[in-house]
Amino acid sequence: MLALAICMGVQMLQAQLPDSIMLDNIVVTGTRHETDVRHLPMTVTSLSHEKLSEHHRSSILTTLNEQVPGLFTTSRGVLGYGVSTGAAGAFTLRGVGGSSPNAGVLVLIDGMPQYAGLYGHAIADAYQTMLAERVEVLRGPASALYGSNAMGGVVNIVTRQMKEDGTKSHIRLSAGSFGTVQGELTQRVRKGRFSSIIGLNYGRTDGHRADNSFEQYTGFLKLGYDLNEHWQATGDVNITHFNAENPGEVANPLIDNDQVVTRGMASVALTNRYGNTSGAVRAYYNWGLHDVNDGYNAGGSPRTSHYMHRDLMAGVSLYESISLFAGNRTTVGADWSRFGGRAWNEDCVNHAENLIADKTEDELAAYVDVQQRVTDWMALNGALRVDHHTQVGTEWVPQGGVAFNLPNEIELKAMVSKGFRNPTIREMYMFPPQNPELKPERTLNYELAYKQRMLDGDLNIGANLYYITGENVIMLLRENGRPLNTNVDKVENMGVELMADYRLSPHWQVNANYSLLHMEYPVIGAPEHKAYVGAHTHYGRVSFTTGLQYVAGLHTVVGSAGEEQEFLLWNMTANYRLNSDVAFFVKGENLLGQQYEVNYGFPMPKATFMGGVNLEL
Repeated sequence: MLALAICMGVQMLQAQLPDSIMLDNIVVTGTRHETDVRHLPMTVTSLSHEKLSEHHRSSILTTLNEQVPGLFTTSRGVLGYGVSTGAAGAFTLRGVGGSSPNAGVLVLIDGMPQYAGLYGHAIADAYQTMLAERVEVLRGPASALYGSNAMGGVVNIVTRQMKEDGTKSHIRLSAGSFGTVQGELTQRVRKGRFSSIIGLNYGRTDGHRADNSFEQYTGFLKLGYDLNEHWQATGDVNITHFNAENPGEVANPLIDNDQVVTRGMASVALTNRYGNTSGAVRAYYNWGLHDVNDGYNAGGSPRTSHYMHRDLMAGVSLYESISLFAGNRTTVGADWSRFGGRAWNEDCVNHAENLIADKTEDELAAYVDVQQRVTDWMALNGALRVDHHTQVGTEWVPQGGVAFNLPNEIELKAMVSKGFRNPTIREMYMFPPQNPELKPERTLNYELAYKQRMLDGDLNIGANLYYITGENVIMLLRENGRPLNTNVDKVENMGVELMADYRLSPHWQVNANYSLLHMEYPVIGAPEHKAYVGAHTHYGRVSFTTGLQYVAGLHTVVGSAGEEQEFLLWNMTANYRLNSDVAFFVKGENLLGQQYEVNYGFPMPKATFMGGVNLEL
């Protein structure tokens, strides 16, 4: 127990954080401990619960799509992302990631990895606004701290908190287009050293196409207890169940392509915080049960068996961060995880099983991350991880950078970072393209960043330049006439990201971002151009939030038959607060009625409308 031993040995070292650190600059992603983002060489975008809730969306993904330059997530309908054939919710960051297997961007909940043990992909329908105190997105490789799958970047969901004594309850009910209804309840309680958070969510829709319904139930519970002023114990559990229909591509519809999926996530943690030290020991367990009827085409015959799988991902993460001397912060840590599961086809009549795979793998890693303030205006950062996978072997992952804090609140940053992704169990052992000889995918990211606060903090602007190369990308090729997952060298991306937000007055705030991505080897779900302009205003009891998002050069198919999409989306939400407890809202999305696709063959709905009520008790 390396981190725990270090912590116990230095727990009496007390020091206060510098007064110059502002709370809105504090992040945990990128360091594993609370740090002023101005001193980090990487770029982290942080979105508060209030920002995530502006449009009363259950899922965080649409808001991330709008607010984070360089990040794109796919979608296929009014509500829900699904799994298996036709699924959406795939992440790309700066062109890294994608829909197959959607494992290049790592999603964390409170710093712990969340993905399906067999397939290695994120579970998009589990990432809901009610969970999130804030979401931090690290743009660029973060494998030095987080290992495999953080090849393109990290999305870290920091769960809800309750800092003051009392009880706060929130209820949201809404209904709208295509028979869509949603309900959400969260209750936060704190009494002395004890805190609890309960969240319940229900959503359903008939969908904008035939055979496109979706229904979901989600429950979240988090308990915390402050053992003393320095130590805290927490535990949480999150269960999501959904029933999804997939109508298939418009030109090739499917009948009875149904998915019944239950996902569970649980963790316990013991954290400490002293002036000169902070750290945690966390254990987590994720599991899933999937029952999928792959359906059939018109004129075909119903399936006689269903695809079934049980997957798991379990692990322990421990780290301790220590200030060894003035201006220094050194973090050492270790991670262990086991992931895998069992997949089979089950006969619909006699329930006989035809085994596809029964496999688990282990990953063990250790890392060190060093931050050093050289002067009041310059900080250096370096990290190194050694990561061992039971099938593909050992990977060394370095990272280094520098951050300058200059006069007039100017920040300049430069960094070089390596990312990697180990092949998934599906890629190595499942279905005909399987190849147990696959090597890890790797990327190398070079980045320059500029940011400045002006007009007494009312105006913030920023720009990033990056260049990414990669090797061993896993692609489906043919060898001797047979399909085979194969490593090929096909990553070379470069781009520009711009952002600005401006508080014009106490009643008006606007924000904008733009990303330009050039890929020598295009991937699905990574647009060449993505821009967003949004505004928020409030007067008395009335408030409005609106935004325009432009997307161009979005590949839904790559290769000789490549398909690209271009569209402009306009969303608006209006709120009226009746009193301190009750507020009503109406919202519309795609108000320009654009015809477009994000997943090939799955046209998105035109204008949709929702209305509802928020209760704050």
